[in-house]
Amino acid sequence: MAVLITATGLTACGDDGAPEQDANAALDIWIRKPPGSGSEKTAQAIAAGFTAATGTPAKVTALFEDFETKLQQAAAQKDLPDIVINDTAQLGTLVKQGLVREVDKTALAGGADLTPTSWDAATSADGKTFGVPFSAQSFALFIRKDWREKVGAELPKSWADLDALAKSFTTGDPDGNGKADTYGYVVPGSTKRGYTAWYLTSFLWSGGGDFLSGDAGNYTPAINTPQSVAVVDEFKKQFCTDKDVVPGAVTLETTQAHPLFETGKGGIYFTGPYNMARFDKSLGKDKYEVVALPAGPGGKAQSLAEGENVYLMAGSTNETGQQKFAEYAVSVAGQTIGMAGDSDGGIVRLPVNSTVQLASVRKDTRWATFEEVFKSSGRYTPAVPDWTPFRQSAAEALNGIVANCSSDTKTELDKLAKTFDEELTKQGVKG
Repeated sequence: MAVLITATGLTACGDDGAPEQDANAALDIWIRKPPGSGSEKTAQAIAAGFTAATGTPAKVTALFEDFETKLQQAAAQKDLPDIVINDTAQLGTLVKQGLVREVDKTALAGGADLTPTSWDAATSADGKTFGVPFSAQSFALFIRKDWREKVGAELPKSWADLDALAKSFTTGDPDGNGKADTYGYVVPGSTKRGYTAWYLTSFLWSGGGDFLSGDAGNYTPAINTPQSVAVVDEFKKQFCTDKDVVPGAVTLETTQAHPLFETGKGGIYFTGPYNMARFDKSLGKDKYEVVALPAGPGGKAQSLAEGENVYLMAGSTNETGQQKFAEYAVSVAGQTIGMAGDSDGGIVRLPVNSTVQLASVRKDTRWATFEEVFKSSGRYTPAVPDWTPFRQSAAEALNGIVANCSSDTKTELDKLAKTFDEELTKQGVKG
C-alpha cells in the first residue's frame, strides 16, 4: 500500500524522507475495469501468476465509474494503491500531481523487448519515464454487415462512401421493420472524460486537421485551421443536416453507446477491439464487420493510438514488489494472460512485448486489422505535460458546436484555439 505522495507535501515515513520498505508487503492493484467483468478476472489471473512467480501477495480492485475521482480520494487519505493500471492519457495528470514515481526503463527486466512506440506512451513531456507500457490499441469501424447488404452498398472506401452508407442506414429501413428507427452513426459525444474530442480525434487527423502543431515543447494551436474547421463542419453536418447520428449522442458515454450498436439503433460505430467479443455474443459475429477508417480529405487515415500503462504509485512500502509486478505484466507470460485469447476478458488489446505474436494467442483474424492500423497509422496525442485540459476543453467546444446547429464553427474553434494558447503558456510548451 502506498502511503506517501512526495510532490503533494505529504509526510514521509522514514528518516530520509522515503517510506520504510518491506519487500514482503502485499501489493494493492487498482485497474479501471467494471467489477465482476471478465476483465477483472483476467487482472486477477495476472496477479495470481505474479504471486506464483515471485511469492509476493497481490490483491486486485476493479473500479470503473469515477475511477479518477476515487484515486484522488485515496491520495487525499494518504492511502494510494501500489499499482494502478490505467489509460496512457492519464500520464500527464498523474505526473503533475506527483502520484507516480519515475521508472528506470534500463533497469526493468524485459524492458528492451517492449516496442519503442509503447515506451513513447509512458514518457512525459520532459523525456522522463513515468510508467511501464502494458497494452496498446487502435480503433476501426464496426459496420452492420447485414444492414449494408440490405441497402445494397459496398464497403466504404472514402468518407463520401461512409456518409452515404450512414444516410442509407438512416433512411433505407435496413432492419426491415417498416419504421424510421435506425441511424447511421453511433457517437459517444458526452463531454465527460472528454469523450467528444476523444471520438473525433482520428477523424480530425485523417481530415488533415489537428489540435496542435509543432514539436514537443514548441506547440501552437491548430484546431482553427481551415482543415480542422472543415472536419468539424462535416461532424456537425452529420448531426444537424443529415441527422444520421443516433439521438441523444451529445450526452452518451461509451458504456451507453455500446448498446445502441448491438441493439440495432445505429449501424456504424468507430470503436476499439475490446468490443468484438461483446458484440459477437449480443449481436452475432456474422451481423457486423470490422474495417479500417478510409483515408480522409487529408489523403491519409490515422487512428488514435492508446493503451494502458502500469503506474508505480508514489509512496509504496514495497517498491521492489512494484517493479517486479511491472516486469511480470510485460513478460510473455503476463501479456499472454492479459490477452485472454479471444474471450471478452482481454485487458491487453495489442501486446507491447515485441516477442509476443498476436496470432499465436488470438485466432480471430479481425485482431489483425487493429494491429495493422496501429502499426501503419496509429498516433498518440501530443506530448504536452498534461493532455487532459486540452481534451476536456475541446470536448466542451465540439459538443457545443454539434448540439447547437446555429453555432458558427470557425468562431467557436477560434475561441478554443485561444484556450489552447493559454494552456500551452501555462504548461510552458508554447511555441
